[in-house]
Amino acid sequence: MKRRQKVWVFRPPKPPKPKVPENIKIEVETKASELIESYLKPTYIKPPPEDKHFSYIVDIYAKWYRSYFHFYAKYCCPAPNCISPFFETKFARMEYVGNGLFNLSYMRYTGQWLELFTDLSVDECLATIRDDPHFMP
Repeated sequence: MKRRQKVWVFRPPKPPKPKVPENIKIEVETKASELIESYLKPTYIKPPPEDKHFSYIVDIYAKWYRSYFHFYAKYCCPAPNCISPFFETKFARMEYVGNGLFNLSYMRYTGQWLELFTDLSVDECLATIRDDPHFMP
């Protein structure tokens, strides 16, 4: 069989991601902490199960990483054969895209982010995280 000849193709550089302004960072952090304290923690943090072989959520929090705002769930592993007593997982991500808008993604079981919503405001993102079952920790 004959091999195809390699060809060079011009690929322009990707445009840089917009920087998140400080006022938007503060707004997102305050509104997200309200959501976490008023809805996510009371709904998903339960007392430890009787069976010590199952992990359970002990904390939910959020923080910035570059232009992404991640929501985390911290789990406790009480089993005697577990590797670590605690582990953390990300379950939702807000990506700043400019003009006060965000793209909203959730973490799939494969470990990859799947973007479900684009160009949402802060309030729309947080309402979606509260109401949509894809964003459960």
